[in-house]
Amino acid sequence: MKFFNTLSGRKENFVPLEKDRVGMYNCGPTVYQRAHIGNLRAYVFADILRRTLEQNNYTIRQVINITDVGHLVGDGDEGEDKVEVGARREGRSAAQIAEFYTQTFLEDLKKLNVKTDGTLFPRATAHIPEQIELIKILEEKGFTYRISDGLYFDTAKFPNYGKLGQIDLAGEMAGARVPARAGKKNPRDFALWKFSSNLETLPPNGGKASRRQQEWASPWGVGFPGWHLECSAMSVKYLGQPFDIHTGGVDHIGTHHNNEIAQSEAATGKPLANFWLHSEFLNLAGEKIAKSVGNTLSLDDLIKKNISPLAYRYWLLMAHYRTPINFNLETLLGTEKALERLQEVFLKLPIKNGKVNENYQTKLIETMGDDLNTPRAIANLQKLFHDETLAPADKYATILEYDKILGLNFIGIQPAKASTEIKKLMKERETARLKGDFKQSDILRVKIQELGYLIEDTSTGPHLRKINKK
Repeated sequence: MKFFNTLSGRKENFVPLEKDRVGMYNCGPTVYQRAHIGNLRAYVFADILRRTLEQNNYTIRQVINITDVGHLVGDGDEGEDKVEVGARREGRSAAQIAEFYTQTFLEDLKKLNVKTDGTLFPRATAHIPEQIELIKILEEKGFTYRISDGLYFDTAKFPNYGKLGQIDLAGEMAGARVPARAGKKNPRDFALWKFSSNLETLPPNGGKASRRQQEWASPWGVGFPGWHLECSAMSVKYLGQPFDIHTGGVDHIGTHHNNEIAQSEAATGKPLANFWLHSEFLNLAGEKIAKSVGNTLSLDDLIKKNISPLAYRYWLLMAHYRTPINFNLETLLGTEKALERLQEVFLKLPIKNGKVNENYQTKLIETMGDDLNTPRAIANLQKLFHDETLAPADKYATILEYDKILGLNFIGIQPAKASTEIKKLMKERETARLKGDFKQSDILRVKIQELGYLIEDTSTGPHLRKINKK
């Protein structure tokens, strides 16, 4: 297998540290509001990576962190903690906000058929001692300095700072200059520990600075860890250092992942991870989908438009994970119908005594081994569905072989079963349609849709389809 390693800027043969095991760390969400569909692309990508590795007989130890403290509104260590902002916005505690949005994130993963069995989801707030210990090591080695608002990492003392890319010597990260902070030696230096007493966090109606809900005692004063610290502390605890694969979105490269590398490697003298894989942006109207831009869509927003999460997953897989893609509702609706047609074909196939076709299996191994080439795998899957040279039972078995990696959950499809009420409405609608009463026909179609079904008129008569909202 070959993966594109951001660290080297090229495809490399994947060789794990241990023969049959892979340690993988996927940067997780900051749980202050619902993840948007752009965020979720990174986890569909990570899931495809995991499934591909498992199909190649590797045992996976997967970690997805939960950021419930330390991620400030400004990535340059400026502003208020996002979880604290979310708590004030919704009139709940920071802990309640973090728990609620952690659960919605896990529900979204389930809806997208992302595998989480055996996955660890460590939380930053549950690993404060480990983060403090890491800072102590960095302090002992001379990589830290103190200013009025916290303890910072001195990037000038780490010669290879920025080796992952997207940063220049002038301190510009991903094309945007990092804000200066009084006392910082270098704009690229980043916070390891922030002091609560020096935060300028005002409530919406003005007044005195509000006290943080999440803060801890430390050798440097009461405060909280910097955003980047949690990933270094938790990855080494659960995966060791180095580990095999670290993933995230491309927006993590310039700041977050470069900072992780710096503090981890400064502390241990060892590489943090051997392979760094990054998924590209999802764009809407020419801009990346992001909370900071204010153009977000959640998975629930798609469900409300009668688009199933699996259709969204299918649409994502039609593009390579390293390709930016533009969100288009009309295209996604077309993808939904295309997936439903495949599901209908699958339901008619016999389920016994089939064998996986070696030709299609070889194609799958080759395409996914070429840096997770899902567009080609999807094209081969579509070809497979329409391949009349295959015995139906073999087609069934081969589709399931593809689905082990693509995760479209064909095995979980249930045929639509119309109730007596639905059947009555269908009959009334067909009568109205044949009479040319299209107004009444549309009224009945909407009623059927409200009951959870779509009806399509075909050359063989009306066809009923259950709306999959999960």
